[in-house]
Amino acid sequence: MPPLARTRHTLLRMSHTSSAAAAPPASPRPGGLDGFFHITERGSTVLQEIRGGLVTFFTMAYIVVLNPLILGTSKDGTGQFLGGGDAPNLAMVAAATALVAGLMTLLMGVVANYPLALATGLGLNAFVAFGIAALPEMTWADAMGLVVLEGLIILLLVLTGFRTAVFHAIPAQLKTAISVGIGLFITIIGLVDAGLVRKPSSGPVPVELGVGGFIAGWPLLVFVIGFFAIVAMMARHVPGAILAGICGTTILAIIVEALFDVGGQTDATGKLVNPTGWSLNVPRLPAADSVVGVPDFGLLGHFNLLGSFSKMGVVSAILLIFTLMIADFFDTMGTMVAVGAEGDLLDEEGTPPHSERILVVDSIAAAAGGMGSVSSNTSYIESAAGVGEGARTGLASVVTGVLFLLATFLAPLVNVVPHEAATPALVVVGFLMMQQVTGIDWHDMEIALPAFLTIVLMPFTYSIAAGIGAGFVAYVLLKIVRGKAGQLHPLMWLVALLFVIYFAMDPIKSVLGV
Repeated sequence: MPPLARTRHTLLRMSHTSSAAAAPPASPRPGGLDGFFHITERGSTVLQEIRGGLVTFFTMAYIVVLNPLILGTSKDGTGQFLGGGDAPNLAMVAAATALVAGLMTLLMGVVANYPLALATGLGLNAFVAFGIAALPEMTWADAMGLVVLEGLIILLLVLTGFRTAVFHAIPAQLKTAISVGIGLFITIIGLVDAGLVRKPSSGPVPVELGVGGFIAGWPLLVFVIGFFAIVAMMARHVPGAILAGICGTTILAIIVEALFDVGGQTDATGKLVNPTGWSLNVPRLPAADSVVGVPDFGLLGHFNLLGSFSKMGVVSAILLIFTLMIADFFDTMGTMVAVGAEGDLLDEEGTPPHSERILVVDSIAAAAGGMGSVSSNTSYIESAAGVGEGARTGLASVVTGVLFLLATFLAPLVNVVPHEAATPALVVVGFLMMQQVTGIDWHDMEIALPAFLTIVLMPFTYSIAAGIGAGFVAYVLLKIVRGKAGQLHPLMWLVALLFVIYFAMDPIKSVLGV
């Protein structure tokens, strides 16, 4: 070593030694829950995590009731209901739905340490029920086998790094647009589920305010009161505003039902008989002797992995798996970004911590949903409501998961909270997520138009995947027409092509004769 370099090396070593000696001892890393979940490190508290987990559960507990109504009341291609038999078994579907959701949400919390809850995906379950299981000669076991295959394929794509690589290839501003679009998406979910926005019975417009253009009926009034109560508490910086709003609005709904006997919107067959009634659940306290029941998990393991291939052909089965996979693949990407953005958990590239673990758990959940015969389980954007309440770590997911497991025994209590009491939280969180729109350069056509399509198509098509796909295709197209195709990441080309195939699925089936 030359003398000058040796002298410099010695001085640096001495400086380092002196600094190390003068530096105060590092504070010990917190132990217990705090150390495992990094609660303090992420600026949270155990109380915040518990509150956030409770809020997430209450905003998505409806799936325990709604999934049985979609899957449990539909016949397969042989005329059988889910679980076998000539009559629906809704309790068995509800128990399996809550069990798989609870286990997968616990897994997300412990393995990925992320405040994201999972359950049967709405839209996907309808596709499985009406687009797969109802096909001639298909059984529920065959349909669930395709769901398992789809989940295993996505898991393989994660383990090989492909899914994570696609996520990193997405431009940061397009990720922001996905978050904003999902904010509008959960807003319209909240408004529609509450009945404030509805499809009119007649007339030229596709949607209207309430019933006939008015806020008619006690349930809608309860929703409005709940919404403004949460807003008022947030404006006053009241801790636990969202959870307090849900609980308080539920109590108000129970009182209103007891006084005015409003009733539900639909009868036992699902037919609309009372437009001004409660949506999904009628808020009545259950009888003391009917609160707890032993769940029936008879649906678990009833799937036929390859049965559909012999009944519909290899090409048709592959196309159905591809359709399921595209929706699952990109819904979770958008959801985990939106939840991370709401909780300020993303890095400078818009990536959540431990993103690969999140995607692995989500992929396992997709397969687990098929194995449990309750359709693909996926990440729920309602998790953003818990993050809005303060959740920042996987402890919130553990709380939500435990509540789902308890719901297998306490189904009557899950049925107490009506949509009108839970959905104000979704609208409030939609507003909070909308604030990210300022992070998009609206003067740059190459990003502004794809961002616009991403944002508007999510709520207007009721599909996260549709919004993401439209944004990706438009982004690639604009780069091409402006002569900047060389700037595109190779994976963006591939993803755009896959979405073109996804959107053109019906013409492709016609050409292939399937």
